[in-house]
Amino acid sequence: MTKKLILGSSSPYRRSLLERLNLTFECQSPDINETPLANENAIDLVKRLSISKAQQVRADRNEQNNLIIASDQVAVLDQEVLGKPHTRDKAIEQLTRFSQRKVTFLTGLCILDSSNGEYQYQLSEYHVFFRQLSQPEIESYVDLEQPLNCAGSFKCEGLGVALFSKMEGDDPNGLIGLPLIALCNMLREHGVNPLLAP
Repeated sequence: MTKKLILGSSSPYRRSLLERLNLTFECQSPDINETPLANENAIDLVKRLSISKAQQVRADRNEQNNLIIASDQVAVLDQEVLGKPHTRDKAIEQLTRFSQRKVTFLTGLCILDSSNGEYQYQLSEYHVFFRQLSQPEIESYVDLEQPLNCAGSFKCEGLGVALFSKMEGDDPNGLIGLPLIALCNMLREHGVNPLLAP
């Protein structure tokens, strides 16, 4: 029996990425507390949250035949975890700090089989090198693209690319929030091949 794919996210960016694989799926947003635990590092945080999101969707749907895809992402600068800015001032503050710096984006990816609760997990790491940014450029960018719900205060699939000097990593999709190369590998292990999908 073919398993139903569920994307455990309300993110339009992740939905758009998954649509590229030409697979049929549903979206469901998990309601979990994303506050970091005391002394929790970035790697542990994205792992815990991506797995928790998948487990919450499983509990909410209470169905036996789903493959649940969940992901979580943080930006890291000087070992500090940086989340979504949510406000214009915070976005400007983040981008000002990023000028001429390397920022690492960690994306946790989980696929959970609802029939038995077993999951696979993989961490994707991507590095963005920011060029020297002037204050007028930063403020103009934030006003133009309003990246207030994006980790790191930019949209690399849009005008945000003008902020960078270079990008480095295995899968640029991970920077947007869903590392598709790793996801395809994990889906194939569950018998789902986007190239052979019905």
